[in-house]
Amino acid sequence: MYKHETKVRVRYGETDQMGYLYYGNYALYYEVGRAEAIRDLGITYRDLEEVHFVKMPVLYLESKFLAPAHYDEEITVETSITELPTKMIRFDHKVYNPSGKLLNKGVVKLFFVDMKTNKRVSTPPYVGDKIAPYFE
Repeated sequence: MYKHETKVRVRYGETDQMGYLYYGNYALYYEVGRAEAIRDLGITYRDLEEVHFVKMPVLYLESKFLAPAHYDEEITVETSITELPTKMIRFDHKVYNPSGKLLNKGVVKLFFVDMKTNKRVSTPPYVGDKIAPYFE
């Protein structure tokens, strides 16, 4: 299993009238966690698209709200890959407040598309080779 943590500060424009992080913005925070997690593995979305000609559209998104994040809190987005990707890649996300309380959890599944053919493909070796050592 692979796990990575990213810190994000809740900005004023991301909150609702109650000063809570607006529910729609959790998906954006998942994206931040996901991008930083794969960057930590040595993979970037830019290289995937511009060098390897692979894009990763979202297939599935689930989010469970347990408690609100508040304006100006520095929250932690924990991103995990709990299974070796084959035809898709699954990211599990947990969002914690500064005192470690679990606020939200979610799952995002993405699949791989060859940008030259616009067809779905299996996990590219460029991605699989970087993730595989965490599952040995």
